[in-house]
Amino acid sequence: MGRDKGGKAQPRRLWLLALLGVVGLAACACLTRVAVAAEEERREDVGVEGEASEAVASPPNKVELPSEGFEFLEVFDTPWEDRWVVSTQPGYEGVFKHAPSEGSEDYGLLLSEKARKYGIARELPKAVEPKGKTTVLQYDVRFQNGLDCGGAYLKYLLPQDLTSPSKLKDDTGYSVMFGPDKCGGTNKVHFIFRLKNPKTDKYVEHHLKSPPTVPGDKKSHVYSAILNSATNTLEVLIDGEVKKTANLLEDFEPAVNPPKEIDDPNDKKPADWVENAKIADPEATKPDDWDEDAPMELVDEDAVMPEGWLVDEPKMIDDPEASKPDVWDEDEDGEWEPPKVPNPKCEEAPGCGDWVRPMKRNPAYKGKWSAPLIDNPAYKGPWKPRRIANPDYFEVTSPEIEPIAAVGIEVWTMSDGILFDNIMIGHDVDVAKEIREKTWNVKHLKEKEAEGSKPKDGGDGEAVASLRTTIVKKIRAVVESNVPEKFAAQADSALEFIEDSLVAQVVLVLVVPLLVMLVVMRCVFGGGAAKAVATTLEGEEEDVAVIKKKDIATKDDVAEGEQEGEEGKARTEAGEVEAAEGDNAAVSDGGEGIKEQDGDSATEAPERRTLPQRRSRRA
Repeated sequence: MGRDKGGKAQPRRLWLLALLGVVGLAACACLTRVAVAAEEERREDVGVEGEASEAVASPPNKVELPSEGFEFLEVFDTPWEDRWVVSTQPGYEGVFKHAPSEGSEDYGLLLSEKARKYGIARELPKAVEPKGKTTVLQYDVRFQNGLDCGGAYLKYLLPQDLTSPSKLKDDTGYSVMFGPDKCGGTNKVHFIFRLKNPKTDKYVEHHLKSPPTVPGDKKSHVYSAILNSATNTLEVLIDGEVKKTANLLEDFEPAVNPPKEIDDPNDKKPADWVENAKIADPEATKPDDWDEDAPMELVDEDAVMPEGWLVDEPKMIDDPEASKPDVWDEDEDGEWEPPKVPNPKCEEAPGCGDWVRPMKRNPAYKGKWSAPLIDNPAYKGPWKPRRIANPDYFEVTSPEIEPIAAVGIEVWTMSDGILFDNIMIGHDVDVAKEIREKTWNVKHLKEKEAEGSKPKDGGDGEAVASLRTTIVKKIRAVVESNVPEKFAAQADSALEFIEDSLVAQVVLVLVVPLLVMLVVMRCVFGGGAAKAVATTLEGEEEDVAVIKKKDIATKDDVAEGEQEGEEGKARTEAGEVEAAEGDNAAVSDGGEGIKEQDGDSATEAPERRTLPQRRSRRA
């Protein structure tokens, strides 16, 4: 009997051991995979940081830019304070900084604060004269934190209006204003040029119609405006691509050439001027039979009640299926009334309830009388002021952009992180293109590469980093709550090592679960179970001997053990606290009996368990 029991238990234990082993191996494989991924990520990060460190340690690469072909070029490779002057006018509190573009060493002029007005200008070595030439205005700007509301345009200032760069403000005269502006419904790349009217000696702003929109990303973009005096045309380029072509005479508002004639501002409409084309006929009279008091509708006296109309049936009845709720308190809620539902008897009938004759249109109704309209004999038509020659009229066939003496940034913005760079003024389109390709294009490609290399949200890199952070936090919490204070310093050193070492984290994650599994297996199976499995190969006699020695109950012992348990209980109740060893039950010759000790004997021999305790666990 004992052999059968052990034989059945052995495969079950072996299968359980195998299952735990497979689970442990799977866990190790998963954790190892995560660890390898984390290590690769760390090495990549170290590589990138190393490259960045080398780049920072070494001087920035100097790009060979053209030395001629332009009138002005500012690349901000050195601090700007000795060349640019910040406005000292009230309200201009924005702070400018010499800072690199995010992710590169290409420096620019940074607008560093939100919700500020900025003013700064730099005088040119000599004024640029666009007259009779092709003129290129070009610069790049980056919205590193996006652009919600603000401007990032440049003002190309007039010589006569710039007494000092420190006096730059919003009404300082400019020749051209060019660049992006975005806020609310406004989203455009401005191009505004100002021309002086030779008749009035006043400047007029001419705004480009239907300008291009501002790119919506956070990368650098280069804006170019090419003015061609020979063709009177303007090209606006963004990142070297033409976005708008315009004619200086036709595609601006207001037009460069004013109208030849204008309305006479002194002309007034005469008091007797009649603009009403129709009037009421003064000779018409109301007919005698016109009854203004007749109603629009009358009761139809000829109508009869439809057959089958249920006069005595209401349209709505109490819901027969409704019942008063148990929580209804008539003292507080009042008398309960069931809800109303449509009367089912009315569904097939033409109607229910009181029948009322319908209304019909009154054939005698005419309403209020009014005289008919006739043509107004005094009508002269809509009045317009007379046209006169425009005293401010002039005509130009080739508008010329005014001279440029300085470049200024005068903006208000709710966004920070706006970086200006590579400001160029010249007359050679090819040189402007070369500068664009050697400055902005290189920077823009790096920004695109950096954007493409960033891990996606929720990617494996973030998952590994999150797992490592969680592991370190758990380890620190366990150590800090269990390590004595006198060993706190050593524990802190060990924790710092674990936080910095991926290998240490992996070892802890792999080894600790395995140790826990071994402890659990030891507790579940115990040493006796292992020995019982081992003795299976030694034969039936040794198997029975082990069963007797370890007092392992067999299937045939149950009935006898229960009887002995009842006898032992009776003896205990009678006061027989100390039982003699001779009271132990003898095992039968066929292996059907097992000696049983009482509580005192169990205390003296811990390996032996009393039958009632053993059977209660099996139950």
